[in-house]
Parts: sequence; C-alpha cells; structure tokens
Amino acid sequence: MSQFIKLYEENPNPKDLKQIVKILKAGGLIIYPSDTVYALGCDITNAKALEKVAQIKGVKLAKANFSFVCEDLSNLSDYVRQIDTKTFKILKRALPGPYTFILPGNNNLPSSFKKKKEVGIRVPDNEITRAIVRALGNPIVSTSIYDEDEVIEYTTDPELIFEKWQNRVDVIVDGGYGGNIPSTVIDLTGDEPILIRDGKGSPEL
Repeated sequence: MSQFIKLYEENPNPKDLKQIVKILKAGGLIIYPSDTVYALGCDITNAKALEKVAQIKGVKLAKANFSFVCEDLSNLSDYVRQIDTKTFKILKRALPGPYTFILPGNNNLPSSFKKKKEVGIRVPDNEITRAIVRALGNPIVSTSIYDEDEVIEYTTDPELIFEKWQNRVDVIVDGGYGGNIPSTVIDLTGDEPILIRDGKGSPEL
C-alpha cells in the first residue's frame, strides 16, 4: 500500500521531500499535485520505473508522450536541441505555468526515449512539484491522471486518489484539491507555435 504524504505549497517539509526522493530513486512511482491536474510520475533516469508508468497508461514506452517536469529552464539543454531566441522568449514568458511545450529532443535523452525526436517540457507553477524535482536533482517523467472523457472527482480529491491508486503507486502526495483542466500544449518545433491542446494556460503567448 502506498504512503500518503501531506505537503504544503508554502513550505514543503524537507523530511517528507527526502522520503519522496528516496522512493523515486529506488524506482518508485508517485502521484503528485501540479498547477493543473494531479499527475503520475517517476525518476527520468530509472528505466524500470518508466516501464511501470507506461504499463499503467497502457502504452509502449518508446511511443509514450510523457512530459519532462523540470524545476526551471536550466534543465532544457540536457534534453532539448539548441533553440532560437524567439522560442526561448516564449518559454521564459510562460513558465513556470500551466503549459506543456513540445520541443526538439537532443541526443542526451534517456535511453528509453532515444528514438523520440520531440519532448514535452513542463515547469509547473507549483512549489510542491518544483521542490520534489529540486530535491531529486533531475526531472520527473510525468503523465496526468486526468480523465479527458469526463469530470471525475477522484482526479481532484487526494483522499479519493489514494483510494483508487493506493495499490498501484508508492506515494500519493496530498497537496490539497487539484484542478480539472489539464495544461495547454503548444508545439514549438516549427517556425510558428501550434496549439495542440487548449487547456488551463492561455494559448495567446
């Protein structure tokens, strides 16, 4: 059964963060709050954990469109090819915020994603998320537990999330009620930004 850890955005408890990081490094899965919906995540460097996330989502890992959740833009060059000034200005203006940006991947992607030409980058405006990533020391690979077909309470209430997911993940982080609108997805791999999904963030950047 998973651990249920309450964290406060104003001041996430360092001892609890340490415990979450220990579990992530050991290949554990977590469900955690963001600035949009609750998400399922794992350590980007742990291949077994990545496989488990893909299995839960019912997709092949090589084809999965998971997001890389970063603390800030300093991780970008680890996974993204050099981007132009215009693209960087868009990122700088929008992040941290409720956006996923599709960017061209580089050759340093983790082995599980080597064949991918593009990556989705997230820098949520949520201190719990960023504190976990900061303590881990590298991004989390993430996918929302939001149900696109209908509004279901279990995707927003941490206690109901716990009831549903307690036997499938290692930690559920209670950061209070989550949202029901996913991130806005914008493709920045071409000459002009292309809106892929209209979500919480304004598509006008």
